[in-house]
Amino acid sequence: MADVDAGGRANQRRRTRKDLLQAAAGALRAGRKPSLEEIAEAAMVSRATAYRYFPNVEALLLEATLDLATPDAEALFGDEISTDPVARVERVDAALDAMIAGNELALRMMLASTLERGYRRDGEPAGPIRQNRRTPLIEAALAPARDTFAPADLERLKAALAVLIGTESMVVFKDVLQADEATARSVKRWAIAALVAAARRPV
Repeated sequence: MADVDAGGRANQRRRTRKDLLQAAAGALRAGRKPSLEEIAEAAMVSRATAYRYFPNVEALLLEATLDLATPDAEALFGDEISTDPVARVERVDAALDAMIAGNELALRMMLASTLERGYRRDGEPAGPIRQNRRTPLIEAALAPARDTFAPADLERLKAALAVLIGTESMVVFKDVLQADEATARSVKRWAIAALVAAARRPV
């Protein structure tokens, strides 16, 4: 029962965080710069609750801006007729790369903030400190071919692709490996194909 309760609370925290981001994004879309109090009211949570998820309104608005810039799965695959999981995941990677290139400073600022907030000296979980934007895109990419994977292999594949795609990958290629964009793209395409093939391999 304790595990069920913990899982329910974790899901509720993720929903609350998402509601705050959506409320902030809605205000930005309307051309307004809202206060944290306005955002909390729109998300139907208290001001104190909002502060548990974001240290200040600037951090919330920064991430909401990134939410608006992140490609939407429906828009990304609305005209896509291919069911090939490799081609579809590559499309997700290319779209996220374009978003990252246009928002690199904001993404680095968000990454620095979440790394700091994720460190708790008392050993207690810090709660949801990042919004998972990449997994829905990966799931949409793999959806037409999901029946060609065993369920456990599909879950491992989604997790592995989430490690490969996104802001952290950009930081590794650019800062750690000091690789150019063409090299990063080539390595990621190779890795995407290898991961899909491994997930489909019969045991």
